[in-house]
This record gives sequence, C-alpha cells and structure tokens, in this order.
Amino acid sequence: MADPMKIRAQLKGDVTEIRVLMGHAMETGQRKDAAGKTIPPLFIQSMTVEVGGKKVVDGQIGTSVSRNPVFGFKMKGAKVGDKVVVSWVDNKGDKRTDEAAVA
Repeated sequence: MADPMKIRAQLKGDVTEIRVLMGHAMETGQRKDAAGKTIPPLFIQSMTVEVGGKKVVDGQIGTSVSRNPVFGFKMKGAKVGDKVVVSWVDNKGDKRTDEAAVA
C-alpha cells in the first residue's frame, strides 16, 4: 500500500496554491532487479483533485513520472477551510484518497 499523500493548500490573496506529494513506487517496467529480471510496471494512471466539492483536476499520468511524484498548481475561487480531496488509481487498481483544508 502506498504512503499517505502530503497535501498543502495555501490561500495567497485570491490565488490558492496546492502542492501534493504522492508516495508511490512508480516503476516503468523497463528496469531490472539484481537477478536480471524485469521489474513489472507499477504507476499512477489517473488522479483527481476536488476543492470545495468541485472537481478542478482530472488528469492522466504515465510511466515517465518519477517515484514519489510532486504535483502543484494554482487556482482561484477557493476559500480558507475548503476541503481539498486528492485521489489516484494505479495500473494495478490500487487507490488512495487523502484530504486537507485550504489554510
């Protein structure tokens, strides 16, 4: 199971900056282990971000993203206290959802 996500959402003026650290192995399927066997692919395929109940990100991710990826973006319209919910699904069907509040 993946580690909990670290989510930071800060309102600066009228812009909210959101940064998410996702704990995930993110294997491409091209590396080999010490015995020379190919490590099977394991990567986040999709992620969504909701702020205050409204979906603001619906993205697709692939194998070119590094281990424990960090995603960040800015948005307008959020208020202090709004709930930020981040979810992902990987290519094996594992899922994770975590949340934080806009500060």
